[in-house]
Amino acid sequence: MSKLFSLLSKLMLIGVLGFLAACGDSDSDSSTKAPDVTFHTLEGEDISMASLQGKVVLVKFWATDCTTCVAQMPDTSQYATDYADQGFEVIGVAMKHDPEEYVRNFTSTRQLPFMVARDADGNIAKAFGDVRLTPTAFLIDKKGNILRRYVGNYDKQTFINTLEKALAS
Repeated sequence: MSKLFSLLSKLMLIGVLGFLAACGDSDSDSSTKAPDVTFHTLEGEDISMASLQGKVVLVKFWATDCTTCVAQMPDTSQYATDYADQGFEVIGVAMKHDPEEYVRNFTSTRQLPFMVARDADGNIAKAFGDVRLTPTAFLIDKKGNILRRYVGNYDKQTFINTLEKALAS
């Protein structure tokens, strides 16, 4: 069993590294377009990536059973509030394994100030490079290009610097 787990872990790491190489994991401008997906929010709205053109967007894949995701939510909420008037949008995408009632409960008890969608069939995660690890977030510029991919914990000040640079351009 441990050999199987080791092999699966290596395969996942190879997949993550391959996607990072494809998307770019740096602060430099990227020509990788964000996928043209539609998010179905918990409120029943359909929001397309194309409709967010002109805004800086953070698409954050998360799960209610992910301790790092839960720990990051206060910061994510603060960024959503602090930068909303500058054209910043956050879309929290709950993973398909997360029961809808858990996602709704988490969202309401924490009064998340941003859109939350549930990726019920996993197609949004697939479109973003087959996201399987949470938290995984993509910072997308006003033209719809992926600026940076974040997996797990990240440096808050570096994120803020990248966000503010994207909002200013």
